[in-house]
Amino acid sequence: MKEYNMILKEKAKKALHKKAAYGSDLELSASVSDQKEQPLESLDNLDKRIKEVSLLSGMITDETKRSGSFYQKGDSVIYEKVQEAYSGKVEIMKIEDALQKHSWLQEYWWQMVPVDMDKYTAQVELLGRGGYFIRILPGAKVDKPIQSCLLLDESGSSQRVHNIIVAEEGSQAQIITGCTVSPDIKNGFHLGVSEFYIKKGAELTFTMVHNWAEDFHVRPRTGILVEEDGSFINNYLLLQPVRSIQSYPRAVLAGKRSKVRFNTIVYGQGQSELDLGSLIELKGSGTTGDSISRALGTEQSNIIMRGRLKAYNNKARAHLECRGMLLSTEAVMDAIPELSVVGAPEADLTHEAAVGPVDEEAVEYLMSRGLKQDEAVSAILQGFMHTGIKGLPEILEETLSKIFSNMSEKVI
Repeated sequence: MKEYNMILKEKAKKALHKKAAYGSDLELSASVSDQKEQPLESLDNLDKRIKEVSLLSGMITDETKRSGSFYQKGDSVIYEKVQEAYSGKVEIMKIEDALQKHSWLQEYWWQMVPVDMDKYTAQVELLGRGGYFIRILPGAKVDKPIQSCLLLDESGSSQRVHNIIVAEEGSQAQIITGCTVSPDIKNGFHLGVSEFYIKKGAELTFTMVHNWAEDFHVRPRTGILVEEDGSFINNYLLLQPVRSIQSYPRAVLAGKRSKVRFNTIVYGQGQSELDLGSLIELKGSGTTGDSISRALGTEQSNIIMRGRLKAYNNKARAHLECRGMLLSTEAVMDAIPELSVVGAPEADLTHEAAVGPVDEEAVEYLMSRGLKQDEAVSAILQGFMHTGIKGLPEILEETLSKIFSNMSEKVI
């Protein structure tokens, strides 16, 4: 295994200046923070302002409503806990400890995301610290969400993490994870590698909430493997301004009747550059996939919505939907759907793509039913952005409603 790790290091070193396939190129610092944080005995001990931004990222301090929690501040893991009722059903720990405890985990290390994909994966391998390991044990039915939060509280710093999530055979669970910054932080980088392994008959719903700062750059790299009869739902929400994000998760449906769904909700603000998409590879017989994106562009935001479906099996079926709404004359939006079939002429792949304004006729109709103009616009925006995401904390639902109300004022 030492030889394998040396090979990874060498590959990463060669890729340190390799540009990503998509998104603006960034010059990254090679520095690592020496700031150390003390572990917490309880999430209630978080600073009040940190609690507030954590809540807006889906992290709640009332752990009676969660099966387990993980919290990383900068490079320091300050909290990891599984509730007693879920002991033997869920494992949560920082990735370094997991690699020490489970020798078999090396077989999953950098398997779904190439270490030399680009300079960002290379930095995670060479300079990364922390990240979480979450495992749902075989047959476990976890009825309360697992939660995690990755926070940066030092301006100009970088967070480089590697996460591995394993949903063992026949298990069921939901994970809500947030990435955010302290209120005073204005700039920095977040590089995150996440590898998901959904075993036979397992079901996992993963909701990611991003709340960044206006001069922040984010480069997540994600790979998902779904085995026979496995199911994976990926929800992504971007609620706050950010300088740039580039993300293109890849899901491989390897097993028979495996399925995946991507739900993406993006609110472009300020001068944000958002290059987001997904790739679904349908390899097993009877596999199904859906990728649904909704984007609102305001101010000077620049949004690219990508999506690719690639079928290798005649009994594969998938649908891609990219819809955007522009609320500013200075906003820019592109929708780029791709369908690809390899040796499977009977595969069924479909797509829809649309970019346009708020429907004036729909506004007039709702006003004729008694709504005020701002209420009508807000209702249309909420309906447009709704993609069926379930289980969000109440504070997030309230925040989304406020965002739509504020946007309706801009439209009017």
